[in-house]
Order: sequence, then C-alpha cells, then structure tokens
Amino acid sequence: MTRIRLILAVLFFSLIAFHGEAQPETKQIQYLSGTDNENTVTWDFFCTAGRNSGFWSSIEVPSHWEQQGFGEYDYGRDYRTYGKKFRFSEESGKYKHNFEVPGDWKNKAVFIVFEGSMTDTEVKINGQLAGPLHQGSFYRFRYDISDKLNFGEKNVLEVTVNKWSANQSVNRAERYADYWIFGGIFRPVYLEAIPQQSIDRVAINAQADGTFEMDVFAFGINKKQTIKAQILDAAGNVVETCEAVVNKGDSLVRMSCKVDDPKQWTAETPNLYSAKVQLENGRNSVFELSQKFGFRTIEIRQGDGVYLNGVKIKMKGINRHVFWPETGRCVNPSLDLQDVKLIKEMNMNAVRCSHYPPDQSFLDLCDSLGLYVLDELAGWQNSYDTESGEKLVREMVIRDVNHPSIIFWSNGNEGGTNKELDDDYGIYDPSKRPVIHAHHRPGNDFNGIDCNHYENYYSSEKILNGGLIYMPTEFLHSQDDGGGAAGLSDIWELFWKSERSAGGFTWVFSDEGIVRTDLNNIIDVNRVNAPDGVLGPHREKEGSFYAMREIYSPVKIFMEKLPDDFDGTIELENRYHFTNLNKIRFTWELVSFMWPQQRGAGHKVMKSETIQSPDVAPGQKGELKVELPSNYKNYDALYLRAVDPAGDEIFCWSWKTNENTNQVLGLVEKSLSDEEQEQLKKLKAQGIEEDNILPISAKKGDTSISSEVEEKENDESISLKASGITVVFSKENGTILKIFNDFGLPIPLNNGPVLVSGESKLTDVSKTGKDDGYELLFTYDGDLKFVKWTMYNSGWLQLDYEYQVEGEQYFTGISFDFPESDVIGAKWLGDGPSHVWKNRSKGGTLDVFERLYNNVLPGTNTWDYPQFKGYFADVSWMEFNTVDGKFTMVAQEDDLFVRLFDFWGISGPKNYPELPAGNISFLDGIPPVGTKLAMGISNDTWNLGPEGKLNVMEEPVKRTLYFYFGLLQ
Repeated sequence: MTRIRLILAVLFFSLIAFHGEAQPETKQIQYLSGTDNENTVTWDFFCTAGRNSGFWSSIEVPSHWEQQGFGEYDYGRDYRTYGKKFRFSEESGKYKHNFEVPGDWKNKAVFIVFEGSMTDTEVKINGQLAGPLHQGSFYRFRYDISDKLNFGEKNVLEVTVNKWSANQSVNRAERYADYWIFGGIFRPVYLEAIPQQSIDRVAINAQADGTFEMDVFAFGINKKQTIKAQILDAAGNVVETCEAVVNKGDSLVRMSCKVDDPKQWTAETPNLYSAKVQLENGRNSVFELSQKFGFRTIEIRQGDGVYLNGVKIKMKGINRHVFWPETGRCVNPSLDLQDVKLIKEMNMNAVRCSHYPPDQSFLDLCDSLGLYVLDELAGWQNSYDTESGEKLVREMVIRDVNHPSIIFWSNGNEGGTNKELDDDYGIYDPSKRPVIHAHHRPGNDFNGIDCNHYENYYSSEKILNGGLIYMPTEFLHSQDDGGGAAGLSDIWELFWKSERSAGGFTWVFSDEGIVRTDLNNIIDVNRVNAPDGVLGPHREKEGSFYAMREIYSPVKIFMEKLPDDFDGTIELENRYHFTNLNKIRFTWELVSFMWPQQRGAGHKVMKSETIQSPDVAPGQKGELKVELPSNYKNYDALYLRAVDPAGDEIFCWSWKTNENTNQVLGLVEKSLSDEEQEQLKKLKAQGIEEDNILPISAKKGDTSISSEVEEKENDESISLKASGITVVFSKENGTILKIFNDFGLPIPLNNGPVLVSGESKLTDVSKTGKDDGYELLFTYDGDLKFVKWTMYNSGWLQLDYEYQVEGEQYFTGISFDFPESDVIGAKWLGDGPSHVWKNRSKGGTLDVFERLYNNVLPGTNTWDYPQFKGYFADVSWMEFNTVDGKFTMVAQEDDLFVRLFDFWGISGPKNYPELPAGNISFLDGIPPVGTKLAMGISNDTWNLGPEGKLNVMEEPVKRTLYFYFGLLQ
C-alpha cells in the first residue's frame, strides 16, 4: 500500500501583498493516517484476540482490522441466527504512531480529528489522555491537544479501540444490526491547526429567495474585531458581502444579507456558491476560511407534499451502505464518485444514507452532481440512549450542516428512533431541515410524513388516500432477483400520480459482500442477509438496474411500437421537477443489426440527426417531432436518445421499423440457389472422417443433395429431409424426435413443441407436398389447436401453431428439450442486455447480444452479470451455439419471449417462481417475480400491482417460428 504523509496547508509564513497587507492565515491540516483505503499509512498495532493477536505488528490506517488479517468476523444479526448462547467477538485494537508537529504551530490551537472509529476510542498523546472516551462509530470527533504536544519534536499517538462499546445503547443502535460489523480506525485521522484568534466553523442557512444567514463560531477572540463574508458564485465573482462585529469573548456571531436572484440548488441544477469568511483586525485580514453551500428552501406542506424552492418534488431514491468488498466501510472518493454516477445513471434523484452518516466526499459529490440526501443517525431498530444520542446528533449535524444536498435528517431506523432527540437537530442546523422517522410499522409518522416500510401496491394506495404524505424509506427489497424494479413500474406510476406521494427509496444499492481474509478471500454476503442490492458487491449491474433507468426516466415516452403510418410524432411527458425539455438533447438513429452469420454483436448506425427539442415545462406533456427519411423501413430499428444538460444519456428507446419482416426476409431461405446447391454437393463429396473424441462415424463422400424435400414414414414417425437436414417427428404426439445434419453432429433438440400450460391430445396427421417444400399438419383436441411443420427445399423448417389456455397461468407458449450441458452460448436480436420478468420488463434496448454460457444465479455468490439463463424479451432471432453445432430460430411475429434453461428469481427451500416444462421455451406469457427479505419469501406477486398478476389469454395466439439446424451461410 502507498504510505503517505500529507500536510495540506496554504503557507506557513505570511506573504506581503501589493498594498503591504499580510495574507490571512488558514486552517492547516496534517494527516497522521492515510486519506482513504487506497492511500494508507502504517502504524504499529496490537490485537487482543482472534487472528494474529497477542503481539505487536503493523497495520494500515485507515482500515478495518479484519481486512488486515486481525480479529474475527461478525455479522450484526448473528445474535438472531445463532440464538442466546452466541457471543460476538469483542477484541480490541491498540495503535501506536510517532509523528512530528511543525515548530511554528506552537502558538496555534491544535486538534486531533478522527473521522470515524469502531467503536469506543481512547486517545493518548505523549502518554496523556486527549479527552473523554468517544463512543459511536460513524461520527467525526476531535480533541484539543495543544498543551500535550512537543512542537518540532517527536510525539507519540496511542489509540485503543474497543470493537464493542461499554455503552449497550451504542451496541444496540450500531452493532445489533442487519449488516457487517467491524473494528478499527476506518476513516482518516489528522491534525488541525488554527491561530489562537480565528474562526472554527460556520453553519449556513441559504434560502431560495437569496436570504443568507450564517452562524460563525469564533475562536479565542480577545478584542473587538470584524467578520466579513464574501459570497462568491461558481465563477468566483463576488455577488454580495456582509459584515458583523465580534467582541472579546464572543464564540458565536450571526450575520445575514440578501443575494439578488440566486441560482437555486436542486438535484437537477446543483448550483453551488462559496462563502469566504474573514476575521479582520483593522485593515488586515488575519484568518480566512471558505465554505461551499447552495440556496434552496425545503418545506413540508401538511397533507400535500414535500416542496423544494416552492416546487413539489418526489424522491426517486435508493438506500446505500458505505461498502467495498476488499475494505468494508473504508472507501475513497473515487468509489463515492462511482456510486453517485451509478445512482444518477438509474435516473434517480435521491439517496438515503442507511444506516449512518457517509463519508464527507460522498456528500460533496451529492452537492456538486445533484442528489437529494437523507442523512441518518445510526439506530438499526434500537436507539442510542439520550445522553449518547445528544452528543452524536451534535457531531453529525455540525459536520454535515452546510451540505445543500441534505434535505432531511433521519432520526434512526425502524424503531431505532429516540424521540427525545428530535429537537436536537435544529439546535445545530440554522436552516431547520425537517426530521423524519424511518419506520417499518404504521403509526410512526412524524412531521406529517409516513415513511412506513415494505407496503405493497394496494396498501400504499390506501395510505396515499389518507391524510398523510407518504414517502417509504424502504420498499421493494431487492434480495436475489426479486424486488428492486420488479413491481416498480406500477408502484412508481402510483406514486407519480398521487398528490400526497413524496416518492420513496428502494432497498438497496449494492450487495454487501465482504472479502473474507480468513477464508481464502471469498466474497461473503452472509447467505440470505446481505445479497439484496440492485448491483453486485463490485457494482455489477443486475436486471433491476436497467429497468430502473427507464422507469425513473425524467423523459416519459408512451409509444411502445412504431405505427405502420408513423408520421414522426412521439408523445412524451416531462417528469423533471425543474428542467424544461428544451434543455434536453434528442437524437434519432436508424440502425442495422449484425446478422447471425457475422462475427460479433451490436449494430451499425446508418443515419442519425439531432432533433429540435420541444418546449415542454416540468410536469407537462408534449410532442417530439422526428423527421425520418421516407425509406426508414429499409433499416432495422429506430433509436431515440435523450441526453441531459450535464451530457449524460438519460435513456435510449428503440423500436423496430418493420416488425420482424426485415429479419425473416434476410434470414429465411425457402429454396437454395444453384450456387448454394453446388456448394453443398462439394461439401458432401468430401465425406466425413471418424472422430475419436466426438461421436462422429466415418461416411463416404457423395453428391446426393436433393433439391426437393424427401419424406419417409414408418409406424412411429415421419421424417423430412432437405439439403442435408433431417427432422424426425412423432406420429403419437407431433413432437420432434431427432434431428440429423449430413454436415455435422445430430442436434439434440426434441420433445417439442409441447404446451407449457394447458392440455392437448393429437387427433389427426395430414401430409401435403408443395413446390417449395413439404407440410405436416398435426391437429389436436384441447388447448393446442394445431401444429404445422413445413420443411422447405433449403432445409429451413417452419413451425406454425395456435393455442389458447383458459384461466390464470404462470406462463403460456411452447417448449422443447435440450441438454443444458451441451450449450456453449447464444447470440440473439432482442431487448437486452438483461433477462426480464412479467413485472420487470422495462429497461431493454433492442440490439444483437452475444453471451457465453454461465450459471450465474441468485443466491449463489456469483456476479458475472448479465446472466445467461432467464426469460429474454422480444426476440426476433436467436442462434444457439452448442457442442453439437449451431441452430437458429427466427420469429415472424413480435413480442416473443425465449426461456433459456433452468433458473430462478428467488432462492429458497423451493426456488421461485416455477419453470415451464422443457429447457428452451418460446413464450407469449412469462411469470412475475415476488420479493424476498432474508428467509421471508413473498410469492403473492399480485399485491405488487397490476403487472404482478398472472397471465390471462383473452384470445387465441397464432405464431410462426423458423428453424435452421446447421451453420447459416
């Protein structure tokens, strides 16, 4: 690891300015630890128990000692898992570190600052206690150590950290919790030096109308002086100045002024200003600090909604733990930036910091890039006692008060609310942000907001019809492949259209998987407790990630298919709160897709053009005009891309220009040309050599390639052969028995088509020779009406079928058997990149995807997404790559789902939902998926909304599929 020692300061000595005035001093910072998990400093370390304990060694700081090979691992719910006899590991860590302090700091006030330490922390400087024991893991604390330092000489820092607190309320709030619990100094440690007369900190209240109020916390003032604040915009221009007098002994000065027409801060327009605050002694500025802030006003209008700057807003939010697999809760600004970008890529506008305050860099990024933040006091279903809580609320608010992104203080989680602390937040926050109670039981609303967790669609609807604002701080638990975006489309439409909805926060951003240094570095998600994210531990994108992008898109497009008479008009809705759609850049593209025969996947953009953005105000509907060339149907698809004012793509919508016609015409050959016939004859004339690995027998060469379909029949089967391909059908039930290819191995696709739901019985078989092929018609009683196979002289096989099943069904369509063990991969044209469920169908873009087989499944500690197996939507064609050769399916009609092999959405004693018969299915209806929370599985998908209901066929379905069992040329 990189070992660093940073001294962040401006200048140690005064510089003489042009007018002879000394430059003001500033707060000087000297890091004793590293700055983050990638930049650490080595300290001496002694662990009292567990791995590598009982002797002095070394450790990187900041870190969790478990990730450095010390102590033992615990998950916060282990007391539930293992019962009353269970005891958590309670080791302590003793740290030592030598450091020097500049000699010219001797006349300054010097503080030692800890950004976060788990849990009880005792600090000594040169053998003297720095101050009282600190209890609480996630909070910045500091001690004045000015009188304990040897300036210009060596100093010794000794820190003892107890993993478990002596205060049981701290343990109940922070450690008896549904997340990994660690030990150690996991955030930076540094020294702060300020002059004996200076400004310690400021707390700003900047309102949307330009009102600027600031509490200035003066330090060591021994005579009357002036405090001046210059307000600077993002370009560094001074837009207003205010002054106040500070008298001897004053520790707090309140100052105010008004900025005309400020650029307001919102998540859509994260406009930031700076306050340059100076302590002036006569004409000279003797000390200066700078603080960023934003002008915005937060209101809760009872029985109405949450307003920002006078505009009602709704949270498109998600919960986030601070976590990285290799280093736990010790992270860095790059990881924070990655997470903010991923949240915004999902078109979300809010994040709940569950269940504790995050790193400062994360909040800085929320300020500058634009996210609404719920900053939460720790308290997972149990609260701090009042004495401890008062100290920790103070530390949390003092640190975070100037972040404009924070619009709520959250006083604990799910019963971890100490109501005696509710009024403490306002003591330190001059802007008086609202306090909420994040809860999992009804009747715990506060400040007019009900945050009740895990309500379903219909119970949410009932709450919204009541008198309270509803903003669930957790909903749609995303464990395994359930929850998340499954059901979200219905619920978000309900929230968007409900007057008293303030949106909500899904659970959770990423799987909390820790690299176990005691178990060969495997990633451990504690089986059922922590794999509940819409991203994997290393931010691998799961299916819900893609669906949320479209569901939460601030540009709502209503067109699902391109009309035959498309005139270029696309209806849309502006679901921004503050941004007119004339600020959005729209571009159309006409694309041509790669073919199965071509190497690679994807598409080529053949034509594109930027569109005149429509003038549509927030919350309003309008039209986008697209001027396409008259021959647009000669291309495969139309893409529409929307890009936000920051230059980030909002979403890419896609539509086929001519249904599947282009694909069928481009792929399916009903007869071979003379040139193709001659090529097949040459190949067959070469014969086949015996293979000692694959089951291939030697065959003599010949040139017998029939230009017409050959039909043969016996008591059990009928076979059709053309251009070297033979398919054998059962006379008993009309299914495929065997498939042979003169130019390769047999293809083991068989036992189909069979209905995946419903019953049928074969009643008749008829045969008809045709000029271009041969037709077999199988007629049935029951839900399957008929199956018609047509083999063309080219070897292509056409399947026509009709069916209708009464009542509610998990799935509808047909299926075949194929050994999963033989699959190498697949390539297809359809919506992707992810698989879908009935109630998680959004987010796909039409394209050609290619994927090797993998066995990535929920609940198996594998994250090589996207997974290979599942239901795939609107498939136009799919090429199956197997150890037996390749075969291709082409669909004539749209909206075909293809099911690939065995999988599940939710793991459990019985994996859920159930699967259709067979291994490869071609479906018109697929099942919805429910939710899971630990071991609690909800199969009642209907309660997640209309999309969660099972499939009902209102009329018969007729489909045509084409198959080619061999390599396409």
